[in-house]
Amino acid sequence: MPASEKLHLLAPAKINVFLRVTGKRPDGYHTLFSRMQKLSLYDELLLERIPSGLELSCPDGKSPEGPDNLAFRAASLFFARTGARFGLRIILKKNIPVAGGLGGGSSDAAAVLRGLQTLGNAPLTQDRLLALALELGADVPFFVQEAPAALARSLGEDLTPVQPLSGCTVLLVNPGLAVSTKWVYQNLNLTSCSLDDSFLRFCERGGHEDLVNDLEQVTIARYPVIGEVKETMMQYGAQAALMSGSGATVFGLFAESGKAALAMRHFQRRFQHTWLALPLQD
Repeated sequence: MPASEKLHLLAPAKINVFLRVTGKRPDGYHTLFSRMQKLSLYDELLLERIPSGLELSCPDGKSPEGPDNLAFRAASLFFARTGARFGLRIILKKNIPVAGGLGGGSSDAAAVLRGLQTLGNAPLTQDRLLALALELGADVPFFVQEAPAALARSLGEDLTPVQPLSGCTVLLVNPGLAVSTKWVYQNLNLTSCSLDDSFLRFCERGGHEDLVNDLEQVTIARYPVIGEVKETMMQYGAQAALMSGSGATVFGLFAESGKAALAMRHFQRRFQHTWLALPLQD
């Protein structure tokens, strides 16, 4: 089979360096303002063009293999909208925890869309591709676009590339919890969110201090271990620690890689899902 018929893709994780919930629309969806950063922790996908049909397998059993998988739905939507006359086989290796606040499913879906663009000789414009991505989820457009870091507004589709984080090592700790994003938003006590000029300047600068996630209060109230992980990271020398997305993964930003490695060894004794990663730069 020609090389052009098969693609090996890496789908990166992300963290929300900050996340503010700015409102709720009449259709029930929440609007947000967030700074997102891609990381060097990846799911792996093998995409193979086949004569017809759509197949997805996840040999490690960490993700569903049918329409419940966002990568499968991404391919289905692509074929429905483009009328492409070929099929696709997907083999997915999960390294990013499911329902962990790191955007793994959204990144997988974006990788499938971009891969199908290549296999199908780019039938969609970038604007149509981003619109398709938004139909799949609020984080998918961020992974479809190429910038390693961006400010996201509205439902997540209004994206402004910004300078990526630099000069830090990222420690990721997932305490073995799968948190439902839908449940978190349903239990969020939405109050007016004032995005004043100082906060906007901070967002553009991308500093490490005074980070905020409006969803933390909901998730930590139910899962106090998340707060405990944050506190321990700070004790080990993190410049900042925050829950990513709706949780349950906590990230710590460390200026010194040695301190990050020491903290990682501490958490590995308790939690299986613990990694060191770097912010992607391009």
